[in-house]
Amino acid sequence: MKTAFETTPFETGSVSGSAGGKATESIAWTPHPAFAGVSMKHLVTGADTNGTSSVHLVKVNPGCCIGDHIHNGKTEIHQVVAGVGRCLLEEREIAYAEGAVAVIPADRPHSVVAGHPGLFLLAVFSPALL
Repeated sequence: MKTAFETTPFETGSVSGSAGGKATESIAWTPHPAFAGVSMKHLVTGADTNGTSSVHLVKVNPGCCIGDHIHNGKTEIHQVVAGVGRCLLEEREIAYAEGAVAVIPADRPHSVVAGHPGLFLLAVFSPALL
């Protein structure tokens, strides 16, 4: 049985567009290729938006992190949908709790660390990450 943390509105919702729709629960979690304990659901990809943007549900397990990295030429927006943690954007620490939103400008180093019970982010990229 899933805990309240493991079931977010984005886990049980749907993604709709001009080409139709799909249940988010039918979208597989993809382990992050570089960061252990991090996985993503690619809700909207560049194929859906002609490359202009993409939307991803990101799950960071308790105590795990998305290490320091840069998205070349891509602005990233995080909305915390569940859990707690923190983001380090260059030298600034941003507290992450449900409802928090952070804008990460293109080409800026940043990292994210999950607290307990973990962290779910809705990450929006422009242009698209994938």
